[in-house]
Amino acid sequence: MWQDAELGVVFHYDLHVFDNEVYNQAHNRISPILDINMFNPEGLDTDQWVKSAKDAGAKFAILTATHETGFALYQSDINPYSMKALKFQDGKGDIVRDFVESCRKYGLLPGIYIGIRWNSFFGVYDFKVSGDNEFSKNRQLAYKKMCEGMVKELCTKYGDLFMIWFDGGADDPNNYGADVLPIVQKFQPKCLFYHNSQLAAFRWGGSESGTVPYPCWATFPYPFSHSANQKIVYGNNFELLKHGDKDGKYWMPAMSDAPLRGYKGHDWFWEPESEHKIYPLDNLVQMYLKSAGRNSTLILGLTPDPRGLMPDADVARLKELGDFKKKHFSNPIATTQGNRKEVILNLDKETLVNTIIIREEISQGERVRAYTLSGYNNGSWSEISNGSNIGNKRIEVIESQQFSKVKLTITEATKPPMIKEFSAFHIEDLAIK
Repeated sequence: MWQDAELGVVFHYDLHVFDNEVYNQAHNRISPILDINMFNPEGLDTDQWVKSAKDAGAKFAILTATHETGFALYQSDINPYSMKALKFQDGKGDIVRDFVESCRKYGLLPGIYIGIRWNSFFGVYDFKVSGDNEFSKNRQLAYKKMCEGMVKELCTKYGDLFMIWFDGGADDPNNYGADVLPIVQKFQPKCLFYHNSQLAAFRWGGSESGTVPYPCWATFPYPFSHSANQKIVYGNNFELLKHGDKDGKYWMPAMSDAPLRGYKGHDWFWEPESEHKIYPLDNLVQMYLKSAGRNSTLILGLTPDPRGLMPDADVARLKELGDFKKKHFSNPIATTQGNRKEVILNLDKETLVNTIIIREEISQGERVRAYTLSGYNNGSWSEISNGSNIGNKRIEVIESQQFSKVKLTITEATKPPMIKEFSAFHIEDLAIK
């Protein structure tokens, strides 16, 4: 389901959305917010949030249950710095509950993002409580226990979850990190776990551009994607995270993440007067082609405002993206499939083609290692393009040309290829970039 989803969203919401200032990550990580009651989203409507994601074509949604302030967006019995302490909704509000219910109402899979690496209220920086004496050691142990308690709460109070995402990882429990993996595996055995030094169900694609380079294999040489063997994993500008390893023994497909308000800026959280940072539709389309179209899953960062609503401009742009995908990718000129080294797509007559989609049956693994695409025109075949990785989806954008047939030839494979889709499209104004 992770790769089939192609597009998901992550909603970033925290106390500093309400301070009417530009978000400063370095400052927020070390500066506690004492006026907890500035959190007052009087128009709160998580249905509106989730519907905006659905309109974009998202199949799952994630919420920051906690982030770097340490404030918990739910009714926590173990973390006093939570919605129980608010005047808002008489201290009875639970945005995680509302969000999960909205996801189920609109048919999106709910996920929870848990930030425990940084906690400005409790004085935790990169998992570590400051100091090196008995007091700090006791505080470190107490913080780890609180984090484990929060993970248990979030895993047991809201039904089945699609994903648990730890901000910057959850560290090694033998170091400063909480021992969270056994909790998730016990109470949410079917959910995706991302991530600590022991396990990652998927991997970061090496940038926050919403894209991955080509090729991008879904396999990886280690069961973890960060925190261990850092020189190998992080080396050469995240080369391994970006491309994966075609011979890797662990299934760990890539994530391509970017904030919707990331155009000439990089706003994961709402900021005043920043609508100009919303990506234009053309950029979002290119992002989709270079994420889902390169065997990755795109996650767009969305940010509700102090009213408790997704801003109108963001909602409109998300709908434009969803409408574009429906209009142009729902009705191919022709489509076929085949479990053989050569698959021919008949177009009946010479037709303009500029986009080709190929998909493998990834439940049987990534088998294709090299392929060529050819088009039939005026009685002969000519090569259009060639590539290596197909995986869940490969979207090839080519110069518009007239063809009556298109051919996929698998020139190298580890096992007999299993092509579940081979489709041709003509999409106006879709430029090669």
